[in-house]
Amino acid sequence: MKEIKAVIPPQRLPKIRSALRNIKGFPGMTVSKVDGCGHHVARPTQGIREELTDYSPKVRVEMVCPDELVEGVLQVLVEVGHTGQVGDGIVWVTSVERMVRLSEQVIVIEC
Repeated sequence: MKEIKAVIPPQRLPKIRSALRNIKGFPGMTVSKVDGCGHHVARPTQGIREELTDYSPKVRVEMVCPDELVEGVLQVLVEVGHTGQVGDGIVWVTSVERMVRLSEQVIVIEC
C-alpha cells in the first residue's frame, strides 16, 4: 500500500477527480483546502502585508491505494495536473505500513 499526496491548484481538481474516478478500483480520496508558496524565486516584497499574503490557495489531495494502482494514479495526476506554469503543484508517494478500514466491519490490511 502507498499513500499518494498532491498539492495542486484548485481549478485543476475537477478534471483530476474525473480522470481518477475512471481508474478501475480507485479507492477514493480526501481533499483539503490549503495555502502554500512555491520554491520559485519571488520578487522582493514591498512590506509586511505583502510578505504575509505571499501564499496562494491550493488543494491537497490524499489517498491510500494498493501498489498496483500507484502508477496509474500518478500518471493521471501528472498528465491532467501539468500545465507547464509555475504553481502546477507537487506529488509524492510514501509507503503505508498498515491500514485499517473503518466501515461495517473492521478490516485490517497488512501492507
